[in-house]
Amino acid sequence: MRLAYTEDQELFRDTVRDFLADRCTTADVRAAWAADTAISARWVELAKVGVTGIVVPEEHDGLGMGDEELAAVLVEAGRAALPEPLLESAVAAGLLAEFAPDAGWLAEIAAGRAAASVLLPGQRLAVEAAAADVLVIGLADGDLHVVTPADCVLTAQRSVDRSRKLFTVDFTPTARTLVASGTQRALARAADRGALGAAAQLLGLTRRMLDTTVEYAKQRVQRGVPIGSHQSVQHHLANVLIKLEFARPVVLRAAYSLARDLPSAARDVSMAKIYAGEAADLAARNCLQVHGAIGYTEEHDLQLFMKRAWALGTAWGDAGVHRDRIAADLLGDAPAPPTPAF
Repeated sequence: MRLAYTEDQELFRDTVRDFLADRCTTADVRAAWAADTAISARWVELAKVGVTGIVVPEEHDGLGMGDEELAAVLVEAGRAALPEPLLESAVAAGLLAEFAPDAGWLAEIAAGRAAASVLLPGQRLAVEAAAADVLVIGLADGDLHVVTPADCVLTAQRSVDRSRKLFTVDFTPTARTLVASGTQRALARAADRGALGAAAQLLGLTRRMLDTTVEYAKQRVQRGVPIGSHQSVQHHLANVLIKLEFARPVVLRAAYSLARDLPSAARDVSMAKIYAGEAADLAARNCLQVHGAIGYTEEHDLQLFMKRAWALGTAWGDAGVHRDRIAADLLGDAPAPPTPAF
């Protein structure tokens, strides 16, 4: 087992990082907060880089990559607090590729002409359901439906991170929307992909909050010296770095396991979600403390990343859900898929 990116994976990751540094600034994230949808012209630009079609099979004009490459890209999406529903669209695309490859949506997603949302058993809210072109809905009985927003009654819900446009979805299943039955295992794997993707984004958010705060500690002067020269501030930031470095290989291991469908994949994903969530939570608290009162204000960029971290900390299963899954696995019980909560 080699828990490191290959040269090609690093090149793709770095390309996405450079793109997002230029095209997803904090001003762009703030614009998404104020807009009705976070899906912008940037979605088509992401498609040109290959990001929207990362898990779409090559025969449908995608890159045909897997969970390791997706996780690497989502770390960068987290670092930039990318507003577009990249993870949700990738999870939906994976289910479409398996059960509805001929519906025509895959090539549209890969080309950036369409975006997808997903609602799995246990989820209450769908991200960008109103602006998405297609919704993939899995029911507890294993039935899988593919619908459009016109088929549903969508009710907007407010998120702590207002760039995440959340909706309740009310729809009536019909034979026309049904694409497969008995898909419980595939739905569980899709939920694991979602939890892994959230963990990867939390890594990127932790790194961004830490870098932002280190730079601030170098520049903020009190009593004639930078506050970063104080040992107490250094300890706060060092503790965040330690949490981040411990979480990184756990997320890499989960991506490795899920990409190869190993028996430990569900447990590894839950470990990744816990470790990454703890790192992001500590980063939010310690970085806020270092910034002081200014960190609480909406005028400061730190809150953009803190609020995304808080939202993703509960999305795709919170720490309690994933600890229960690990306990069930260790005790020999069949682990349930994560129950997302927003």
